[in-house]
Amino acid sequence: MNTNDGSTDWRLLHEFAAVDLTQSFVLSWEVESEALLIDIDVVLRPEHPLYEEPRPSQKTCIRPAVIEFPLCDRIESDSVSANRAPVEVAVELGHGAIEGFRRLADGCYEISGIFGVVLIEAGRPIMRIKEP
Repeated sequence: MNTNDGSTDWRLLHEFAAVDLTQSFVLSWEVESEALLIDIDVVLRPEHPLYEEPRPSQKTCIRPAVIEFPLCDRIESDSVSANRAPVEVAVELGHGAIEGFRRLADGCYEISGIFGVVLIEAGRPIMRIKEP
């Protein structure tokens, strides 16, 4: 769903097909070799190729994953002081539930949650499910 402000909701980005980011959880943030890496526990929907029936104690299929933003030029957060290198900002970002994710423009993304609102200027994100 494109919004009135021209941004694109994560549900329309093919990188996030068959997952539910708004039920997922950020575990950590790291910048490595000019790429922002966000470790998450992601909720897979039944149509995802790696979906498995949830364990009896769980209601959803949760898998460890990483969202990689290659060529990350800038990270800004409402919870971390501005004008700092991406690696410095990443180490201060918190963890928590994801409330929203959207592409604001080419190369500009916003992820929000309990950790605040984070603006990212980088290449198109890549989501990889980790091996169990």
